Amino acid sequence: MRYGTVIPGRFVDRPNRFVAHVETAEGLQTVHVKNTGRCRELLLPGAPVYLERGTRPGRKTLYDLIAVEKGAVLINMDAQAPNRVFGEWVQGGGFLPEVTAVRPEFTYGESRLDFCLETRSGPHLVEVKGVTLEEGGAARFPDAPTERGVKHIRELQRAAEAGMGATLFFVVQMEGVRSVAPNDATHPAFGEALREAAGHGVRVCAWDCRVTPESIAIRCPVPVIL
Repeated sequence: MRYGTVIPGRFVDRPNRFVAHVETAEGLQTVHVKNTGRCRELLLPGAPVYLERGTRPGRKTLYDLIAVEKGAVLINMDAQAPNRVFGEWVQGGGFLPEVTAVRPEFTYGESRLDFCLETRSGPHLVEVKGVTLEEGGAARFPDAPTERGVKHIRELQRAAEAGMGATLFFVVQMEGVRSVAPNDATHPAFGEALREAAGHGVRVCAWDCRVTPESIAIRCPVPVIL
């Protein structure tokens, strides 16, 4: 997955979930933040960030904030990127062999899951979660309570119990983490649901990504600690 025109900047502040102020060579910019999570450990005053210039006519901000440097690690924080990069990876032959069709935004039960992959052995449902929270090389999800995420896990479990393929797939939006785990301190119900689902046939896996200011691509598997 590649972005269009990308420029560097320095994070100043974030008045609300949707916008931030960033100092650039073109001056102080009010930019759209493409992640409504807290990201408190990432968006620190003075942090190097990267902005993509928007192309939609009539938008209120010129740029989207898509990535941030945390020490020596570049983290993509675009909440739309995980689904896009996973979809590209599947289409390119990654994840499952013999995928005959990729159906995004698939309704199952009372939820809309990210993908239904049609295979010769039957449908395989996938819910993708982007991971940006990292500490000491260990990544965790979520960074804020997500009742919607728990609901998705329950639907995956029901699908697995009905004999369908079902996967919770963590896209780690950075390179080089050593593990991924549920963030029980922030939302214990998510971890409880995930462990129960894994015990009932839901596959739980994670892959990290190769990240540059202009691109993100799935790279290699990361151990999931439940």
